[in-house]
Amino acid sequence: MSTLDPYLARKHAAIEQRRAECEHEPSKALLSLKSVSRVAGATGVRPTELSRHTIITDAAPGLGGYGLGPTAPELLLGALSSCLAHTYLIEAALNRIPLESVEVEVSGKLDMTGVYGLPTEEAPQLSEITYHANVVAPIPPEVMQRLHDLVEAGCPVLNTLRSPIPVTRV
Repeated sequence: MSTLDPYLARKHAAIEQRRAECEHEPSKALLSLKSVSRVAGATGVRPTELSRHTIITDAAPGLGGYGLGPTAPELLLGALSSCLAHTYLIEAALNRIPLESVEVEVSGKLDMTGVYGLPTEEAPQLSEITYHANVVAPIPPEVMQRLHDLVEAGCPVLNTLRSPIPVTRV
């Protein structure tokens, strides 16, 4: 028995239930998500509400922040690593692949030239984003490769970053 087997069994049952609901009523597969950030007074700290959770985001001291929480670009990388790790769990559950552990490390570079008000031709954005998935599982290499391929195809945050959609101020 693998370490994550009980969790993967529970996840498989939950996904199968959702799948049945969505087959009966396809509109249930479309989730509406929302995030709200507010500046907390004179501190510049930004409590960010995501569903029923609040995460404190802050700037680094070099930008006048206090470093009390992740920066927004760090949060984006965190969202990617979390989504990738979760997608490994989803695909393992759906395909009955046993897992011992999953750890995903994401890194990237951010050119702050424009953020600092210096002249630049480029808009500030993350670049050179890479990830390393350390997946421990008692499976042959070809099954591991299939799992990696399923995750690459099925991770919503990864797919959004690879094929960006328009973001519109309303």
